[in-house]
Amino acid sequence: MNEHAQHQSYTGDPARLGALESQVMDLLWEGNPFTVRGIIDRLPSDPAYTTISTVLGNLRKKGLVCTGKDGYATLYGACVSRDEHAARIMEHALEESGDRAAAILRFVDGMPDAELEMLRRHLLGETG
Repeated sequence: MNEHAQHQSYTGDPARLGALESQVMDLLWEGNPFTVRGIIDRLPSDPAYTTISTVLGNLRKKGLVCTGKDGYATLYGACVSRDEHAARIMEHALEESGDRAAAILRFVDGMPDAELEMLRRHLLGETG
């Protein structure tokens, strides 16, 4: 995106994504901004231009998509990373749980050993 990128701030509940929204965000999370036509050309289906335009407008309202210009063309890109979006969903789930500690412990109890080790190293400030 260029220096003229425009987006709305991310507030409220994390965006829940429908199937087509997820496909569009998967493309945008690859890192390259696209025009509406560029997105359509990369999707497995062949949605109408207006459909993708509407999806991008909805994703902008959800704070996930930013716009920029390349000449006369409008480019669409991700405003937040996939990881940041996932973290917001997890934070929202913890807020809604009623018992953050219990929810965290339940989640950690279900983690594979490799992820537990990664978390342990992170909490101890170890790198590598």
